[in-house]
Amino acid sequence: MCSHGYALLRRWYGMLGLSRQSPSSWYRDRLREELRERRTARTPWQKLSETSDVFFSINRARYDGFPVRKLPPFVASRHILVYAYMLAKYTLRWKFYRTAAIRCNTPHYDLVREVVNPSKDHRLDEVATRHQIDPVVFKRVGRQLRRVWPLLP
Repeated sequence: MCSHGYALLRRWYGMLGLSRQSPSSWYRDRLREELRERRTARTPWQKLSETSDVFFSINRARYDGFPVRKLPPFVASRHILVYAYMLAKYTLRWKFYRTAAIRCNTPHYDLVREVVNPSKDHRLDEVATRHQIDPVVFKRVGRQLRRVWPLLP
């Protein structure tokens, strides 16, 4: 990827403001998990989604200072769709949680910076717990939002 592309990704990861994880093995574990899911993907749509997750994991580790693997050389014809999908998928998730926190009247909604899959109720519980939001209310709001929010698998 060209330096402009890396600069864009650095700015994007900065906007997401995800918490740095500890220990550093967390990044390797996430990448292994995403690679496993990528190998089991069957449809082109699943492969695109899982490939975007792999790229996200590699780029996030790099951004957080724990490079776990190099990305394949950027080839626009092969990777532009993966990066576009990745940016859309994780930005929509990030904004979903922000919106849910606002709708729950969370005083510091701007500290809610999450990108886990909100289509799963247990993820809503986890996020609510991490941010001291009433999980019952947050889950109700999250379920309402899921009916209208554009989320990519």
